Amino acid sequence: MAVKLADYPALVIHYQGDRLAGVDEVGRGPLIGSVVAAAVILDPSQPIEGLTDSKKLTARKREALDVQIRERALAFAVAEASAAEVDQLNIYHATHLAMCRAVDALTPEAEYLLVDGNRLPGHALPGQAVVKGDARHPAIAAASILAKVVRDAQMVALDMRYPEYGFARHKGYPTKEHLAALAAHGPLAEHRRSFAPVQRQLALL
Repeated sequence: MAVKLADYPALVIHYQGDRLAGVDEVGRGPLIGSVVAAAVILDPSQPIEGLTDSKKLTARKREALDVQIRERALAFAVAEASAAEVDQLNIYHATHLAMCRAVDALTPEAEYLLVDGNRLPGHALPGQAVVKGDARHPAIAAASILAKVVRDAQMVALDMRYPEYGFARHKGYPTKEHLAALAAHGPLAEHRRSFAPVQRQLALL
């Protein structure tokens, strides 16, 4: 049975100031490319309508909101951890590294973090982990939108270099199309070598 947003308790934030940064990531599941994270401090005087989980929005709506976030936020930053760092650290630690890099790049600096998920990334700043946070708080939603627009653009650019893999369609996730292309053409330098489907193909070389 699917869990609905209404099933979660009301979000109580243990911070009262205006330097609250929402933090989210995109790209844990794909077999290729960086994991991308964003941090956003929204400006209460410039609200943005329609902020929600980036996965629930069309590409056109995400891109329109991306422009508004960049124009109206008090601060925003996008950062990443490379495929090589994913392989070196594992996807969990690489995701947290990307999040910390995004937080550290904020100007002005954040004072408190709201992070999507069930774990904080180990940053020195205080904060809360919020399950389904991208649907429960606008700053986390804004971060999810920035991160997804950046990573999707990276996949479109990769698709232009390697059209036979179909990256613009599946965005690097292990779909049937991607797995078939991986089997037919082999892994690229940008593939995550620590992920099982890529490992299996490398073992055949």
